[in-house]
Amino acid sequence: MLQDLILANRSYRSYDMTQPIPHEVLLAALEAARFSPSSVNLQPLRFRLIEGEEACAAFLPLTGWARNLPNIQLPPAGHAPTAYIVICQDLTVAPNPTRFNRDVGIVAQSMLLAAVEAGYGGCMIGNFRAEAVAEQLQLDPQRYLPQLVVALGKPDEEIHLVDLPADGKTNYYRDEENRHFVPKRRLQDLII
Repeated sequence: MLQDLILANRSYRSYDMTQPIPHEVLLAALEAARFSPSSVNLQPLRFRLIEGEEACAAFLPLTGWARNLPNIQLPPAGHAPTAYIVICQDLTVAPNPTRFNRDVGIVAQSMLLAAVEAGYGGCMIGNFRAEAVAEQLQLDPQRYLPQLVVALGKPDEEIHLVDLPADGKTNYYRDEENRHFVPKRRLQDLII
């Protein structure tokens, strides 16, 4: 149920490119975003879909992946996302982009949960060049401000949640078999 979806919703950084994410799954993700809460119900977010091998290949260099793993190329060659959704703020609806950062996170999580429910996965990418994204996608810079990129596809990597180590470091890491590990704090350590 919901807990299973949350546990399956990891930040995937390797995808099976032979299984592109269907357009219908992307539309279902946008429906999940559309029905998500919005601050004062203003709904200032707009979405740009990037689909197809050529479009995705051109978009990938505008994104940065896994800063905690600087010595590993992610996604690995031949394992890139098969779609992206760029979440933009419509500045004609709400000119203050920071006011709606919560909305960006809410819709991104909703979209990813919809993708996981359909058997796919993704990764929120905040490390991207907004100006270059806007230029490549021919977005009107006076109207649309890229806020977050959601990469999507069929994950082909193992991600394991583990307890925080004794040193308290939260950095994710990979082992010699390229399995990804994500340290998580204990529940009792989160309650004030």
